[in-house]
Amino acid sequence: MIDEKSVLGLATIRRNRGITLEQIAEATKISVRSLDAIERGEFAKLPGGIYNTSYIRQYARAIDYDESAILAVYNRQMRPAETVRVAPKRFFSGFPASSQV
Repeated sequence: MIDEKSVLGLATIRRNRGITLEQIAEATKISVRSLDAIERGEFAKLPGGIYNTSYIRQYARAIDYDESAILAVYNRQMRPAETVRVAPKRFFSGFPASSQV
C-alpha cells in the first residue's frame, strides 16, 4: 500500500524544479529539519500550532505547489480521532425501557 504522504512526492517536485531545501530555508527562515519533515509528512516534528500551517503554506509557495493539497494531508493526519458517543438507554416514566410491556 502506498502511503498518502509519499503520493504527493514533494521532494521530487522540489528537486525537479531545481530548488534545494537550503534555498527554501534561506528564503523562508524555516529550518531545513522542519522543511524535511513537511516533505516526509512527519508533521508531528513541526513546532506546533499556527506555525505548522504557516510553514506548510510557505513551503508550498516556495516550490510553486498547491498549498491546499498539502494542508489537506496535514489536516487528515493531525485531526484527533473522532470519538463515538453511545446514547444512554431511554427511560419512560421513571422506569427503564426494558421493563415496559
